[in-house]
Amino acid sequence: EATMTKILALDLGTTTGFAIGSRGHVVSGTLNLKPDRYSGGGMRFVKLRLRLDEMKAAYGVTAVHFEEVRRHQGVDAAHVYAGFMSTLQVWCEDNNIPYEGVPVGTIKKSWTGSGNASKERMIEEAVKRGFQPADDNEADALALFDFVINRDGIGLETMPADQNAAFEHIV
Repeated sequence: EATMTKILALDLGTTTGFAIGSRGHVVSGTLNLKPDRYSGGGMRFVKLRLRLDEMKAAYGVTAVHFEEVRRHQGVDAAHVYAGFMSTLQVWCEDNNIPYEGVPVGTIKKSWTGSGNASKERMIEEAVKRGFQPADDNEADALALFDFVINRDGIGLETMPADQNAAFEHIV
């Protein structure tokens, strides 16, 4: 049986956008990784790891691509992003899954034609392509997913219909 490529595209953040699947079928949404007021500072990273485990169990993941941010609004944002990125990379290493960061400008340019497209423009493009993203995080993950699928020429596989339900409702 041929292994089907299952891409997980992530826009890492406290609200992480995700798109998972293969050409012809993608499930997308957002993960709320904000710790509650009683949680320690590392809880958001624990939550990310748990969600990654759940997605791998539900869909199988053969490759991970994440939006590589080079500039942040502030020091705290940079630290949180670095924590998400290292959590993701360790998870990929532990699960023997290849991973790659793709620069934000590359993703935006492939999706909209402009490397500095606004959040609103990214959402508009997702809607134009038939998606209903909850926010710019989900739109960015869809754009990244689309970029990777088209760049890598991944085949026309589709996921079995019974695997669709698990993450479509996540907010």
